[in-house]
Amino acid sequence: MTVSLGGGSESTTRAAAQPVSWRSSIAARWRTNTSRRLAFGYMLLAPAVLYVLLLVGIPFLFSLYLALSDANVGDPVARFVGFENFRAAMEMDTFWDALRNSIVFLVVAAVFKSLLGTSLAFLLLQNFSGKKVVRALVVIPFTLPISVSVLSWKWMYDSQFSVINWGLHRVGLIGPYGSESWPIWLGQPQLALLACIGVNVWRSFPFGAIVLLAGFTSVPTEVLDAARVDGCTFFQRFRHVVAPMIFPILIIGFLFDTVFTLSDLSVVYLLTQGGPGSATQILPVLAYQIGIQAGALGRGAAIALVLVPLLFPALFLMLRNLKRRDW
Repeated sequence: MTVSLGGGSESTTRAAAQPVSWRSSIAARWRTNTSRRLAFGYMLLAPAVLYVLLLVGIPFLFSLYLALSDANVGDPVARFVGFENFRAAMEMDTFWDALRNSIVFLVVAAVFKSLLGTSLAFLLLQNFSGKKVVRALVVIPFTLPISVSVLSWKWMYDSQFSVINWGLHRVGLIGPYGSESWPIWLGQPQLALLACIGVNVWRSFPFGAIVLLAGFTSVPTEVLDAARVDGCTFFQRFRHVVAPMIFPILIIGFLFDTVFTLSDLSVVYLLTQGGPGSATQILPVLAYQIGIQAGALGRGAAIALVLVPLLFPALFLMLRNLKRRDW
């Protein structure tokens, strides 16, 4: 009986002591330098996470809510309709024209921006007189207000007083005004889309050049000198030395450019509003016209969200590739 009472007392003592030791171990663990560094890191990260949740997460969830409802301007009650807005949008011929134009717009603009941005970055790496002036001019396209710059381009594309056509006529590439060879940039379907792409490229390629220039200057000169001593040509050094070392910068720049190009509403809307016909219609302009101007908020949100499932796999694969490279 005495043994039994004594054992119960020891068990009770251990049971009472365990929570104390558990709490003590946790408190000791949080007092380590590693835990403090982690807590400090999360504290610094918290404002950025809060910013993303408020300014990106909440608008995205609200757009998803609108796309799954029959929300309309002036109607205070929105009912859940599932994927009806997506089905209705895909039955529109204009939607498929807008999707095709968006893809053409993205691919052609990306090709020209890559070529011009890379060339400009290499040019800025060289030493020549007037380099500071060129660097100052580079920032003008994306620092000017977009309404001012696009309206200036609209004047240059004017069907009668186009300064571009005047220059082409002076060098003998086109005939006089009124002839068949006189291009009407914003009135002919193929030329209208090309004109919109040209303005987008003009606005964006200097930014790509600056990103590339930052990557080029981060490559150690000793590495380039070693490759040069080994007999590598300029293109071999770029392909096997420079490109792999600045690959993360290239991927991040490409992601930003893809998102900005696909969501570029201002250039197309200010130049052509999607016309003539649906020749320059792209998804952001179509979503604005249906969702805001026509008041069909649900269908406009559905059109705006169509590109999300198309872009997400590409973004996932690129970020996964970056992670595998341990950058």
